[in-house]
Amino acid sequence: MKFIAGISSTTALLCLVSWQGAVQNNAVSAFVAPKVPTNTLTHLFPSNNDITNAMRLETALNAEAIKITMPALSSTMKEGRVVSWLKSEGDAIEAGEAIMVVESDKADMDVEAFEDGFLAKIITDEGETAEVGAVVALIAAEEADIEAVAAGGDAAPAPAAEEAAPAPAAEAPAAAAAPDFDFSQLDMPALSSTMKEGKVVSWLKGEGDAVEAGEAIMVVESDKADMDVEAFEDGFIAAIITDEGESAAVGTPVALIAANEADIPTLKAYAATLGGAPAAASPAAAAPAAAAPKAAAPKAAAAPKSASAGGRVVASPLAKKMAEEMGVDLSTVAGSGPGGRITAGDVTKAASGGAPAKKAAAAPTKPKWQPAEGVVAATPTARALAKKAKLDLASIEGTGEFGRVTADDVKIATGEMKPKSKVAAPGAPAPVELPDGLVPFTGMQRAVSNNMVATLDCPVFRASREIEMDAFNALYQQVKPKGVTVSALLAKAVAKAIEKHPIVNSSFRPEGTFFNKDINIAMAVAIDGGLITPVLKYANERDVLELGENWKELVGKAKSGTLSPDEYNSGTFTISNMGMFGVAQFDAILPAGQGGILAVAGTQEHIVPCKQSILGMKKISKMTVTLTCDHRQIYGADAALFLKTLNEVMMNPSQLL
Repeated sequence: MKFIAGISSTTALLCLVSWQGAVQNNAVSAFVAPKVPTNTLTHLFPSNNDITNAMRLETALNAEAIKITMPALSSTMKEGRVVSWLKSEGDAIEAGEAIMVVESDKADMDVEAFEDGFLAKIITDEGETAEVGAVVALIAAEEADIEAVAAGGDAAPAPAAEEAAPAPAAEAPAAAAAPDFDFSQLDMPALSSTMKEGKVVSWLKGEGDAVEAGEAIMVVESDKADMDVEAFEDGFIAAIITDEGESAAVGTPVALIAANEADIPTLKAYAATLGGAPAAASPAAAAPAAAAPKAAAPKAAAAPKSASAGGRVVASPLAKKMAEEMGVDLSTVAGSGPGGRITAGDVTKAASGGAPAKKAAAAPTKPKWQPAEGVVAATPTARALAKKAKLDLASIEGTGEFGRVTADDVKIATGEMKPKSKVAAPGAPAPVELPDGLVPFTGMQRAVSNNMVATLDCPVFRASREIEMDAFNALYQQVKPKGVTVSALLAKAVAKAIEKHPIVNSSFRPEGTFFNKDINIAMAVAIDGGLITPVLKYANERDVLELGENWKELVGKAKSGTLSPDEYNSGTFTISNMGMFGVAQFDAILPAGQGGILAVAGTQEHIVPCKQSILGMKKISKMTVTLTCDHRQIYGADAALFLKTLNEVMMNPSQLL
């Protein structure tokens, strides 16, 4: 830990700055930073209503803590509501990891952590509101300190009263009066607790370009890492004050954004009076700045922006998303929007082949950004992951903007993620998105899995037979209008065969064979997320119409998850029917506690000899059934005789009515 000279270790404050709730790739949202007094401790650590302040402190129990406060997510935000905590008390937190979602007056944004630790205490719960700068949580540096931090956080000294407004410092040369229309000033953000100035690595938008809320507009290099800076409101880049490669002090203006495109010329003139000088510049530094202000000539005003100026494709977020889904290369699409911007309509036309061919791109007006020699461009999260995995960033190929190494690149290098599939060529079918990774079992799936494993202790055998189906099918056509299903009719036939061979309705006990007086036919039903076996009780005693009505009721309950235990676990014999899927033959696994299960396959047509036919042959329908039995009490002859009887019942189905 670093300490400030002259301040004891038990009272030293370190400012942990959580940037403006980036949605992805650690992006930082633009904000307006007020002036910071130079004669106070806050001069060392920016503290204002536009950045997240997280100060290290020593609790009453000497446990080191990180104090997380409500960040300012826009220049007009006064308070924020905690939409969701992404971490719970006691959870470990890594640098760059999102810890909560905050709702401001503009949007919902993620708030990330800069250092590792453990969430010790949540002060502002989900759904509650806190003023900007108010404490919302405490983080312990060590897991062993969680209880001490949680207990000491309540007793910790209250933050000092709000600082008195500083006396007006010596102002820089007077700027022109601010225009009287809606616009916003984009200031250099503070990306770390030690950052005093930042360098604009690249502008992702040019003067005159439209910007949308949440869209990255520039890349800033701090003393820690390169970070994207996003816009909170829609508008147009009116003037860029700090060019690529130039540095600016934290809090100084780097660009102006107009709410209306017509106000751009006025804001350009106003920007020339700002000159990008630091808000608290010394007189010596201010004099040269006043003597040589930035040239007020419009930047690249002579030529309209093209959709790929500077090697960068300008497209709306929806167009980019559609292009990725449709496999369209945006560099080949001619934009029809303002300044050559590619719209969603342009992408749709390109995907259908109706878009005009794009003209050759003009020579880039800006050189493509390259990191300094020996520096590997990477996001902060990627750096943290690479450090944890002890990987050399130089050995990882970056896929991010400007070739930066992203968190996904590091995860692919460590094997934690699989490489993403390449985007299909324009016009080619989109690749099929297949599931990947572990999907936990539902309660039903786990129960099925456990039941299947339990059957491994049972010695089984199987017997198959073809059954003629013509008479059965004819009967089904008669009763189908009355609401009788194949399942109900099949259950009745099996129950009638069991009456003559009760051994297949028995179950094994260590002491002997347990015969079941009732014939309860369980029918396997596949439902979303699992398998269940509703039971038609007393199937041999009830008529098929009653069984048909009962079966419809049971299937409805199975799909809605409202079956009672007695309706699915009271079966004494099971049928698994896959005939509707065209399966020719299959084996079923014997459920634990039962003696037999019948696998019913699909009906198929066969040509067989027939003396009564003119050609000596006829066509009949047959299906293959396979009986799986517990060999401890049921023998092969028992199974063969049961199947023979079942065939007789199916060939003479009138007894089922």
